[in-house]
Order: sequence, then structure tokens, then C-alpha cells
Amino acid sequence: MATTEPHVAAAVPENTAAAARPKRVRTGCLTCRERHLKCDEGLPECQNCRKSSRTCKRGVRLNFIDTQVKSPPITPPTQDWDVTFQDESREIASEYRGGLGRYAALSQEAEEVPDIKDEVLYQFSSGVMNTPTLAPQQLPSLQQSLPAGDMESYPAVSQRRPNKSREQQTHSSNNTDSTFTSQTIPPPPLPTYHDSKQTLTPPSEGRGPLDSPEELLFMQVFVEEVGLWMDSLDPYKHFSRVLPFDSLHEPMLLNAFLACGARHLALVNPAYHEDKALHYYDDATTRLLEALQNPNRNTVTCATTAVILNVYEIMSERPLQRMNHIAGARALIKECRWTARSSGVGAACFWINVGMELLSCIRFNWQVAWDPDLWGVDMDFSREIDYGREEGWTYRLMYIVAKIANFRSSVPRQAESTQHAEQVRLTNRFNEWNQLKDWIDSWNNNVPRTMHPMGYLQPHQTSSKSAFPEVWLIKRTTIVARLFYHTGMCLLAQTHPLLSTSSPDMHELQQSHAHDLCGIVAHVKDRGVASVAIRSLAIAAECLVSRREQEEVLDIFDRIQKETGWRTGFLHKELKEKWGWNNQEQYQQQQQQNIPAPILPLQSYQYQPSNLPPVPPPPSLKQVPRQGIINPILRSADFSAPTHPYQSHYVAPLHLPPQPHYGQY
Repeated sequence: MATTEPHVAAAVPENTAAAARPKRVRTGCLTCRERHLKCDEGLPECQNCRKSSRTCKRGVRLNFIDTQVKSPPITPPTQDWDVTFQDESREIASEYRGGLGRYAALSQEAEEVPDIKDEVLYQFSSGVMNTPTLAPQQLPSLQQSLPAGDMESYPAVSQRRPNKSREQQTHSSNNTDSTFTSQTIPPPPLPTYHDSKQTLTPPSEGRGPLDSPEELLFMQVFVEEVGLWMDSLDPYKHFSRVLPFDSLHEPMLLNAFLACGARHLALVNPAYHEDKALHYYDDATTRLLEALQNPNRNTVTCATTAVILNVYEIMSERPLQRMNHIAGARALIKECRWTARSSGVGAACFWINVGMELLSCIRFNWQVAWDPDLWGVDMDFSREIDYGREEGWTYRLMYIVAKIANFRSSVPRQAESTQHAEQVRLTNRFNEWNQLKDWIDSWNNNVPRTMHPMGYLQPHQTSSKSAFPEVWLIKRTTIVARLFYHTGMCLLAQTHPLLSTSSPDMHELQQSHAHDLCGIVAHVKDRGVASVAIRSLAIAAECLVSRREQEEVLDIFDRIQKETGWRTGFLHKELKEKWGWNNQEQYQQQQQQNIPAPILPLQSYQYQPSNLPPVPPPPSLKQVPRQGIINPILRSADFSAPTHPYQSHYVAPLHLPPQPHYGQY
């Protein structure tokens, strides 16, 4: 026992010291590692950071070790399989700050590894675009809806990239047939803007058609449904006939198309969910933000992708809460110097962007952010336009309606301080109103015969039981033009500086064009005009006084939503409130009176007078629309503005597109 006691006594302190030795922390915070302190791994903040009032940084810190392999293993070739070795360490390290600097320069002998000395590396913030909660007239720029991210590392970059098992679903840029690579984007050839068949990138012989059933379905839905109305102002149908083929070589463009197709399918078919659409939308957005940091980027591809992503946002359940690309698309269009005189894909993107803004301004009583006088529209009606090119006349009418929207939104709320100043203001606005009225009348008198109705039947002449006349227009661009025309006339009747809407002249003008507009939408079978039809019909429906007509308008909105997926439920509530349906007394009076729709005598199409009884006078002397503001979404949609879109991602391009070829339409 005497010989063993010293041994036991010596072993006890040794075990005690081993137990008292602190264990190495593996999941501690980066702040404690920098201060060489033991972290208690507390969440959300450890005790050391809490006591010292420091930021408790979390994450993984990677160490990059440059290992040179002089003699790689050799495998004997066989007929069944082949093995190749590829070093991707530099490619992975380049996505982290300082990672590539840990590697030595490549030797000239290593030919199998591409030389990246001249490549430009880009860093971009982590995370996916959040959906901001925005007020209808206070929409922030894109950088306010993007997280700042951790500047030490970029783990989200590798997370946002799809793995190899999902290459076909997300169109990873690792594909060798793709125009883009994961690190660099080669400078594109300068596009030609005078070619109506302009393509985005040179054709690639190695890329085949879509081979995924899901992708094929979403692309078919886009071409047959979404691209249908996007091309309503484009005679060459770029979005449904040209750009889908270009997207086979552009991953971010393809994912933008698939996002819109998946979104439309989720709107019309409850069996499909928006998860797929959001997946493609987020992937296309990430690639777009990455490309915007490359000064050698293809500006045409970026602008086109932003326009399509903006269309996706318009199709969202709550579009005002997802407006991350509308200002960016406008800024990229200006960067490409696309105007009304451009052609090809530039004209297609310009007019769809301007058209969506015009509809928004009509909806919210905003002024158009892009001054119509700067569009470059040829307003010389005496100049001939090629036969069959009615789109040129539609562009002219959109210019006039944009001027009317600006006139409507600038109605003052209060009178001037003196009677003389008020008289001068009224005189100036009356002259401006007459100029707009003469302009739109001149347009209607000078358009070719193909832009007038092919047929016009009064309600009593048809078997459709509709309260509105049947107006038959053949070409899609003609339908869009007529919808804008009647909308402009209704807005003019509502904004006369001296006459109220209850005056006989303004009442007759408004009722006549409102009934013709409702007649077009009630009988049209072309789903490609739905976006314009919804907003135009809402303007015309406000002045309807017959219960039967009001109910039919609500049925038309329901039909449009069922066929196209466009959400129209909010219009039901707005129109019922304006019609006074929420007032039970007025509702009961209309039910007791059961006012039928008037039967109008057969007359010529232009300016048909209405025999409707005059509406009761409003409680005030004159109904004044609410004061408008300049479109807040697009007010700073220019990269020269201090708070421009994509502010934390945008890098000015080195190669600007050439000036567009200015010719006739």
C-alpha cells in the first residue's frame, strides 16, 4: 500500500488539471476569435460581446491554402468511362474577400487552368431581395429593399447558386453553352438598333431546345399568355417570337421568362403555387444584379431582363409591394438610349415600359415621370405611315393620352389668391384643354380606315343581351388604340376647366365614349388586350348610372380575371363605392325603379349622342380630381440621379450602345 499511494496521489492532480483545462470552442463568434477570448456560444449574443458592447459576429471563416499538384494521379483509360480532374479552388475562393489573394500566380505551363489575371472580379451583397411593405405613393429605391450583408464573407453567393442536381431548373451559368460564366461576363458585340430582327447574343450551335417538362410548360404559358399582351404594341412580336430563342443562351433572361409563365399559371390554376415563380424570379434577379457590376456587360440583355421582371411584379398579388425592378428597367432603357424612334427589341422594351407607366398614372392620378415631349414621337399627322403599320398611330395616341393624364393630375385644389390670377389660370387651362381636345379629334380623323370599327351594332340589334353596343375591331393594336382613345375622351370630359361633368355637353361626351369603350371590352375575344382593357374599363365605368350597366361591368371584370388571371377584385370595391352601392337607401331606390338600359337609335359610329337622362347634380359646384404628383416610382429612374436604382450594385458600362437609328415607324 505504501508503494501505491504516491502513484495514486500523483495521478489525482493530473486528472484534475486535464478536467480543468478549457475545451476548444468550435462554434464561437468571430468577435471572440479576433480578441482571443473563449466564447460561451450564447445566442443571440455571447456574454463577452454583451459586456463589452461589441457586435457579436457569426459565420464561418475559411482559410485558403494554395496547394500545387505537380503530378496528378493517372487513371488508365477505358471504353466505358473517363476521368478528368478540374481545379475549381480559385473559382470558389474568388467569391470571398481576399480568398484569391492566398493563391500564387499561375504558371504559364498550366494550360488546362484558364488564366484569370485579366478578369474582373465582382463582389455583391448577400441575400435575396426582400418584399418591402410600401405605401402606394412612397416607394423606395431598390437598394432600400436589399440587405446590406456581411462584408467579411459572402456565403449567400454560393447558396444562391443551384447545385448540379438542379442545373436544368435554374439554368446555372456553369453550363459551357451559356453566354455568362460564374465569374466573368465577356464584353458583348455592340447591337444594331435599326435591325428589326435584332438578337441579344450570337447564336450558339451547342445549345438545344428545352428538355425539361416543367420549363417547357412555363415557357409555353409565357409565349401564349403573357407575351401575348406584352406584344400588343410591337409589330414584330419580340417577346413571344424572338426573345424566347435568345433566352436559350441567356440564363437570367430565360429564368425571367419562366418566372412570368409560372406566375400566370399560378393565377389561373389553383393547382400551381407561386413557389416556382418566386424561385425563377429570385434567380433571375440575382444574376441581373451580378451582371450590373460588370462594366463589360451586355446592356441590352440586362435592360430586357429588367423589363420582364417588372412584368412579373405587375402580375403579383400585391404589385405595389413588389416594385424592385420598375425603376431599374426604366433606368436601363435610358442607358440604352431607347426612345420612340428606336426599333427592334429597343422599341419593344420602350413601349411596354411606357405603356405600363401610363396605365399606372391613370390609375393613381400621377403625372408621367418621363416627359412625353422627350419620347421622340412623330406627331406630324400629314406624314404617311406604311400601310399595315397601325402601331405608329397607336404610339401617337399614347403620347396624347399621356399629355391628358398630366393635365388631369395638375388640376389645382385651391383657387388663386386674386380674381385676376384665377381668371388667367382658368384661361390658360381652358386653352390647354382645347388643344388636347383638338389633338385627339385630329388623330381620330386622320387614322387609316383599318383603325376604325369593322362593325357597330346597337344593343337592341344583337342577341348577346348586353347593355352596350357591339364594336368589332380586327387588329389587336387597333383595339388598344381605341381603348386609349375613348379613355382619353372620358378624362377630358371629367377635367374641363369651366364646365362640370353634369353639363349637357360634358355629360353627352362622357356617356358616349364610356358606352363605346364598354362595348369594345364586353365583346372582345382577344386576351392580349386585357391589361389595357381593365384600366380603361374602370375609367369608363365610373360615369355609368344604370344599374344594369353597372352589374354588367362587374361581370366583365370577373370574366377577365377568370380568363387571364389579372386581379380585379379591388375594382369591385372601388366602383361600388363610387356608384353609391354601399348606401342602402340608394340601392333600394334603384331596385324599386329597376331602371332598364336605354335603347339607342341606330346612328353613325362617330360621336353618337346618348339619350340617357342626365345624372343628378353633384353636391359641390364642380367635382375636382385629387391633386396628382409625379410618378413616385419612376421619379429617380435614372442612373445620373443621386439615389438611382440598383445603387449598391450598379457599375457604369464601358461600352454604351450606339445611338439608335432614327427612322419612321
